Amino acid sequence: MHKDYYPKSQMVTSPHKAGQLRCFVAIELPQEVKEKLAQLISLLDREKSPFAKWVNPEGIHVTLKFLGNVPANKVADIAKVLRELIAGSPSLKLQVSGLGAFPNLEQPRVIWVGLQGEIEKLEGLQHNIDSALIPLGFPQETHPFSPHLTLARLRDRASPAERRNLGKLLIATPFVTTCKFRVKSVLLMKSQLSRQGAIYSCLNNFPLNPR
Repeated sequence: MHKDYYPKSQMVTSPHKAGQLRCFVAIELPQEVKEKLAQLISLLDREKSPFAKWVNPEGIHVTLKFLGNVPANKVADIAKVLRELIAGSPSLKLQVSGLGAFPNLEQPRVIWVGLQGEIEKLEGLQHNIDSALIPLGFPQETHPFSPHLTLARLRDRASPAERRNLGKLLIATPFVTTCKFRVKSVLLMKSQLSRQGAIYSCLNNFPLNPR
């Protein structure tokens, strides 16, 4: 399911300029799932590696489309397109499952947890969102969609040996969870970069069709 690539949502971009918002489209996770991920991060970070930058569990989400820096006056147009599209899209069920890394466990750069369940529906939703936003000037994704939840990124200064050791830790760490949840809405989010990390806030909430 997971390809060896780095989604645009993981790429570093410059802070938003005046009159612009750094935006993305995403699915919010239930609090129960975030708590399970927090426990997993605590377990993996027990050795306090200086080379792994663990994310705040409260900010973990499923990114469907990274928009980058968007003019504030364009947000309403984006919201209109998303509202019409998502209102006709069915809700779906997902399950947190599997622990892995991009590009691989031998030399990890990004540590993630995978998703299972109605993945075909999720991929269809992501594809439709991607296509619907092209007329507004957002390029279509060139990489295949790989649903996952990012837990950490390794710093560039981490040596190959240190990366291998972390990969071995991932392999040796049991992660069995029955966290299933229904996705009932899609969010248009804003991200503000700070020294403490990204601060996320919701601009719009678009309910999926419950039927």
